[in-house]
Amino acid sequence: MNIIIGFVITLGCVLGGYMAMGGKLAVLNQPFELLIIGGAGVGGFIMANSMKVIKDTGKAVGEAIKYKVPKERDYLDVLGVLYSLMRDLRTKSRNEIEAHIDNPEESSIFTAAPNLLKNKELTSFICDYVRLIIIGNARSHEIEALMDEEIETILYDKMKPYYSLNTVGDAFPAIGIIAAVLGIIKTMGYINESPEVIGGLVGAALVGTMLGIFLSYCLVSPLIAQIKVVRTKQHRLFIIVKQSLLAYMNGSVPQVALEYGRKTISSHERPSIDAVEQEMMNPGGGGGESKAA
Repeated sequence: MNIIIGFVITLGCVLGGYMAMGGKLAVLNQPFELLIIGGAGVGGFIMANSMKVIKDTGKAVGEAIKYKVPKERDYLDVLGVLYSLMRDLRTKSRNEIEAHIDNPEESSIFTAAPNLLKNKELTSFICDYVRLIIIGNARSHEIEALMDEEIETILYDKMKPYYSLNTVGDAFPAIGIIAAVLGIIKTMGYINESPEVIGGLVGAALVGTMLGIFLSYCLVSPLIAQIKVVRTKQHRLFIIVKQSLLAYMNGSVPQVALEYGRKTISSHERPSIDAVEQEMMNPGGGGGESKAA
């Protein structure tokens, strides 16, 4: 929502300032300049990226506009599931634990956290490393190295929309110059016309330069910055899992292991200890403000 509000303010101030200086909005109405710049940007984006990245970019833009970051309920879901799994690792047989991680969609532990269950990648991440803990042969530092590698790979994939849109944003000013040059070339064909006609054509050409800069710095740059924030916050859930499971492997009891994970959450978003304790007693039912989320 902030993106929409900010863009409306930016557009209003730019156009308002232009009109206050005596500029005429009709001069800025150059649809073919926009077609050249927008079409070249979209075409280059399609050439440079796979269909999977293109689709994920659309998803990332939607997440940025909605500011779809993890809420307290999401953090509590992850912590609650980890607590239940670590508790069962200490008290139940291997077959009972495997029943949860082999089929999380039907597991009483995972179904108590529906938001987590919808995140297939995170669910798979949890199940894979709990399975490695069950096997019992891997040492904690080996698991940590493997987790770091996988988390880095996941983050790289999640940030592909950011990098791809960043490239397009950087290219827009240059594409705007292309549109302007084409406008000047067109103007040269009317060199014998009156100064009023030539002035209008030159003005139209310069609109291309303005549009390229505006799209780059006033639209794409803020959007990709928001995408980076949202995707980074979403990725924090994997760090919580990593720290909690490693603490458990190194001998911490489940309650203490959860604290290792909780402390990796930003202080102004971190669930309180009381909320986490409530979640341990009542999985899926605690969590204060996010209970309704």
